[in-house]
Amino acid sequence: MSSWQWENATAGAVAGFATVVSLHPLDIVRTRFQVNDGRNASIPSYKSTIHALSTIGRIEGLRGLYAGLTPALIGSSVSWGAYFLFYSNAKARYQGMVNGELGPVLHLISAVEAGSLVCLVTNPLWLVKTRLQLQAPGHGTQKPYTGVADALRSIVREEGLRGLYKGLGPGLLLVSHGALQFMAYEEMQKFLLASRSKRVPDHDSDGAAPKLASVDFAVLGAASKIFALFCTYPYSVVRSRIQQRPDDKGVASYVGGWQALKKTFRYEGVRGLYKGLSPALIRTVPSSSITFVVYESVLKFLK
Repeated sequence: MSSWQWENATAGAVAGFATVVSLHPLDIVRTRFQVNDGRNASIPSYKSTIHALSTIGRIEGLRGLYAGLTPALIGSSVSWGAYFLFYSNAKARYQGMVNGELGPVLHLISAVEAGSLVCLVTNPLWLVKTRLQLQAPGHGTQKPYTGVADALRSIVREEGLRGLYKGLGPGLLLVSHGALQFMAYEEMQKFLLASRSKRVPDHDSDGAAPKLASVDFAVLGAASKIFALFCTYPYSVVRSRIQQRPDDKGVASYVGGWQALKKTFRYEGVRGLYKGLSPALIRTVPSSSITFVVYESVLKFLK
C-alpha cells in the first residue's frame, strides 16, 4: 500500500471512530424507531427522540445508550477506512483514464464501487450492532446476547452462515446513499473552491484541501449527508427490520427486502418508511461534519 493510500485509509478510520463515539446514543434511538411497527412486543415504544433517550437512560443506564458500541466502532472504523481507501483508488484510476478532472458521474461510480466492497466485508458487524441495540430489558423472550462474540456464535448456530448476511440486499442498495453523498460532497466542494478562486480548481487533494477551512468541510459534509439521507432512508428502515432477531421459534418478522418494503408500506404507509428520521437527522448533521472534518484534518496532518 502506498503512503498516499495509507494516509486516506488511516484518516477515514479515525474519522469513523470519532463519529461513533460522539453520537452512538442517537443511533440506538434511530434503530429502535425504525423497527417498531406497532406489532412487535419485543421492541419498546417511544413518543419522541428525547423521550427515547431519557427512557433508555433511566431503565437501561449508560450501558443501554451504548449498546452495540463495540461492533459499531469496529464496523465504522473499518468501513470508513476501507471506503476512503477504495474511493481514493477508484478516483485515481478514473482520473488516469480520462486524463483530467472527474465529473459527477465518475464520482458516483467511484463511490458505488467503494461502497459495494465495504458492504460485503462489514455486513456481519452491522447485523450484530443492530441486534445488540434492539435488546431491551423486559422485552422479548429470548436469552439476550452477551456481546459481539456471543452474538456471532448464536447467529451462526441458529441461522447458519447465511444469517450473517441478512439485510445485505438493502445494504447494497444503500451503497447509493454513500455514492450520492460523495458525489454531492465532491461537486459542492468543487463549486465552493471555484467560486472562491474565480477559476476552475485543480482537483488534486494536496492543492484543494488547504484552501478550505474546517467549517467548510463541516458544512459540506452535513449538506451532502442530508441530501443522501432523504433519497435513500427507506432502504435503511428495511435493512434494520430484516436484521431483527427471529423469535424463540425461529420465525422472522420479515423474510426479505421486497416483502419488508411492501409490508411496511401496507400497514404504516409512507410514514413508516421514514420512521426514525428525526433522530437520524439530529445525528446526521454533526456526524457527517465530524467525519469529514476529522478525515480532512488527519489527512492534512499525515501529509
